[in-house]
Amino acid sequence: MRKGTARAAGLLLGFALDRVLGDPRRGHPVAGFGSVAQVLERCTYRDSRAAGIVHEVVLVGAAAGLGAGLQRTLGARAAGEVLVTAAATWTVLGGTTLAKTGHVMADRLESEDLEAARALLPSLCGRDPEALDADGLARAALESIAENTSDATVAPLFWGAIAGVPGLLAYRAINTLDAMVGYRNERYENFGWAAARTDDFVNLGPARFSGVLTAALAPMVGGRPAAAWRAWRRDAAQHPSPNAGVAEASMAGALGVTLGGRTQYRHGVEMRPTLGDGPAPRVPDLRRAVRLSEAVQLAAALTAAARAAIHG
Repeated sequence: MRKGTARAAGLLLGFALDRVLGDPRRGHPVAGFGSVAQVLERCTYRDSRAAGIVHEVVLVGAAAGLGAGLQRTLGARAAGEVLVTAAATWTVLGGTTLAKTGHVMADRLESEDLEAARALLPSLCGRDPEALDADGLARAALESIAENTSDATVAPLFWGAIAGVPGLLAYRAINTLDAMVGYRNERYENFGWAAARTDDFVNLGPARFSGVLTAALAPMVGGRPAAAWRAWRRDAAQHPSPNAGVAEASMAGALGVTLGGRTQYRHGVEMRPTLGDGPAPRVPDLRRAVRLSEAVQLAAALTAAARAAIHG
């Protein structure tokens, strides 16, 4: 078996494991990485960009080095390459848990159990759930589904197809560090700069690939590719994130809804640009978004495997 074929098989097997098993409830390696990052931050933290760069380079370099070591030692033969790639892929993917959480949120909103829905929202995003009604919760969940379809599945598969196990682990390290320190607040404005900018860079390609897949698959949820393309071209650049804007605008266009607007966080209110055309999203739109997300994830896995098989 060729190396590229073995990598492709590992990506598909890892994706299948995520579909069947989801994230482990205890002892998740990504959570372990986060704990290590917290410990290191006690030593590296300074209110400066230079300190943040050191923090980022050490942790991402360690993740990439671990991936290279595993691939070199365990992947010397084709069967080992398949297994180590599958294990790494399963470790870094989060798409199944994302979709399940979206379905549970829709269930709770449909049953009008707003307290349970508010309790679930922090597992999807950082909005202030107490300030949101049912429609606000649906919109917050849908925007998170759109953005994290790329972050949780498309992007790691993208880098796994290009760089194998080191790409998988390095991407997840970058994305995790952005979630931990990539904030524009008093503590992390400078220290988190490198984490935020690195995450923006490595997601430039995956976010646009996710947008292409979202537009192409829009008919699966009753949408039109042309509407998704139009919302992307017209609205994405207005979003403060160069990547979330693409994911959210293409999803809004595909579903025929409007996202963005007044956004309540615990630290205050932000006025986000509106994305797409149509009414504000409701619970049925959240279910459509989850179905579209699952379709995009599958298409990304198949495309990543094909790329690895041809160029790996």
